[in-house]
Amino acid sequence: MSAHSHIEKIEKEPEFVSANPPPPAMYPLGQSPYYRRLGDPGPLGLYGFAATTFILSMYNVQARGILTPNVVVGMALFVGGLAQFVAGMWEFATANTFAATAFTMYGGFWMSFATIFLPGSGITAAYTSESELNSALGIYLFTWMIVTFLLFIATLRRNMGLVVLFFFLTITFALLGAGKFSTAHAVTLDKAGGGFGIITAMIAFYVGTAEMLNDRRNSWFVLPLGQIPQREIV
Repeated sequence: MSAHSHIEKIEKEPEFVSANPPPPAMYPLGQSPYYRRLGDPGPLGLYGFAATTFILSMYNVQARGILTPNVVVGMALFVGGLAQFVAGMWEFATANTFAATAFTMYGGFWMSFATIFLPGSGITAAYTSESELNSALGIYLFTWMIVTFLLFIATLRRNMGLVVLFFFLTITFALLGAGKFSTAHAVTLDKAGGGFGIITAMIAFYVGTAEMLNDRRNSWFVLPLGQIPQREIV
């Protein structure tokens, strides 16, 4: 999501140096390092999101007959959750408000989703009716569909990779939410949501890899993201 490394100003002077500065003798007399270069947290957040989404989506399509998704809890807590949340915090440091919001929100989503399946949380045990639990989960998923749609709107002047990613993610949440509200077509809608989730995960893997290869000095090739021309401010 963020395409460039951030330069965090520590004092005041137009001198750029690495996070591992050379010996003081290498600086001209009277100058010292005033900036610290930060890495791009985008690939971390995108990979964390993509890997967790892929695993859960494979369970949703009942790959290899798997009907219980609880194995995803660990991934949701620490990879899709914690790692993505941390990436969001670093995106704030790079002044990338969109990426910071998206990564932090979805990091929180995965941690909250995992908590539902933790026996100690008592969340599922609080429901005595399966239909009531499904309705509650349906509202939960549709809420995230709204959040995702609003973020989708925010991608429309960024790049086509993000536009397609959030478009498919919006549909994924819509199908999964509808599956919780439906009784006759629950399995079909869950599988459809899982299928769109797999596509979403593959797109997120691609966008994350494209951002990681973005620096031509450190990669043999780059992957296109379909950059959208930015609006000129006069």
